[in-house]
Amino acid sequence: MRLGFLGCGTIASAVVRGLAGKGHRITVSERSKAQSAALAGAFRDVTAAGNQAVIDASDVIFLGMMAEAAEGILKELVFREGQQVISFMAGADLGRVADLAAPAKAAAVMIPFPGIAQGGSPVIALGDTALLGRMFEPDNRVFALKDENELSAYLSAQAVLSPAARLVGDAAEWLGERVSDPLQGEAFLRMLVSTSLQASGCADLIEALNTPGGYNQRLRLHMEEAGLRSSLAEGLSELEG
Repeated sequence: MRLGFLGCGTIASAVVRGLAGKGHRITVSERSKAQSAALAGAFRDVTAAGNQAVIDASDVIFLGMMAEAAEGILKELVFREGQQVISFMAGADLGRVADLAAPAKAAAVMIPFPGIAQGGSPVIALGDTALLGRMFEPDNRVFALKDENELSAYLSAQAVLSPAARLVGDAAEWLGERVSDPLQGEAFLRMLVSTSLQASGCADLIEALNTPGGYNQRLRLHMEEAGLRSSLAEGLSELEG
């Protein structure tokens, strides 16, 4: 495919890295010159160009800019019929993307994560998920959503990643003060949590670790009594608005 990226920040760059070397022709905007230059230097199939040149060279265009800045940028650009536009902008629904990119088609809103650069990452998406699947699967998994309400709920729930990392990081810091190799201790905890969750559903894993009086049960009950679950639910509900 001929793919274009308007905006070349951290997430857009990760998506480009995940797609490079797979038979596509990729043009990235010079809006982030350091990132676009790095991508063009690293991959033969990636070229950096101005915004309108990105559009002119592409059949599928990714919008990797902030929603509040999009109108000011896109109103100066000309899309064409037959192009498909995929937005990373969480604050703009498909109708808004269609208005901004007319007469091109607003194909999908997708929310990628940095891990898409290496593969094995989830992608939440609304719209033409078949198109996204052709580009990103099987290296990643596209999670198709039903409507804007589901997108809002998923966006809120994915924020658990930061507190989960904080929890593991704090446990690693505690462990590091008690062992000879703190870096090995953190690597152990990260691997333990990631592989365990990958291999089992949450409810099944909790049950498997629910040995009466065991370390896992005792710590989980301690944290639940301290309000962990209720605090999490309150925070998620606030994010959803």
